[in-house]
Amino acid sequence: MESMSILSLIANATIPVKIVMLILLSLSVASWYMIWQRQTVMSKTEKAQASFEERFWSGIDLSRLFVQVNTDPNPHCGQENIFRAGFKEFARLRKNLNSDPDSVMEGTERAMRVALLREQEKLELHLPFLATVGSTSPYIGLFGTVWGIMHSFLNLANQQQATLAAVAPGIAEALIATAIGLFAAIPAVVGYNRFSSVVDRLLHSYETFSDEFSSILHRKAHSGEADDK
Repeated sequence: MESMSILSLIANATIPVKIVMLILLSLSVASWYMIWQRQTVMSKTEKAQASFEERFWSGIDLSRLFVQVNTDPNPHCGQENIFRAGFKEFARLRKNLNSDPDSVMEGTERAMRVALLREQEKLELHLPFLATVGSTSPYIGLFGTVWGIMHSFLNLANQQQATLAAVAPGIAEALIATAIGLFAAIPAVVGYNRFSSVVDRLLHSYETFSDEFSSILHRKAHSGEADDK
């Protein structure tokens, strides 16, 4: 039964099937790396978000908070980046004494929307790749399966007597390609679904924060207050 071991079947597989297996293994390794990388980023982002929200709603002066986040920025905190972009634009526009409060708020909200889009791009990094691996890997494995079965039956045609021993190795080789395709696809699909859910939750919190921060700045712009919430 040594000749029917998985390693020997892979070693004795035809060149096209070996290429399929190599592609699938490469996709699987890349997927696991991206899953690990996304998990690390999401974890840091959620922790940074909780920390910033605590500081923002603690009653700290906005100008003081702006100085703090500029001095020690956290690249993983999306709300901090939105706050920095919005407050910077707000302060810049208000330096113009003739600026209309509505114009100030329009420019501020536009700056926050741009910052929000940048955060969305960062959060969704690598997700399309995981989705592609999850959807295409089974088909790549199926190609290897079809080729292996076809090759097995072609060899069977050259045999004087059709036996299970003659056709079994080729079919087993073909099924290994399918198994590797599923091995690559399943983690990618699970990772994509999980991270898509996390991204949606984070983006919703970013949008909520943008609306709340915009309301605070709206009161400041129309009341003439400079530094308090």
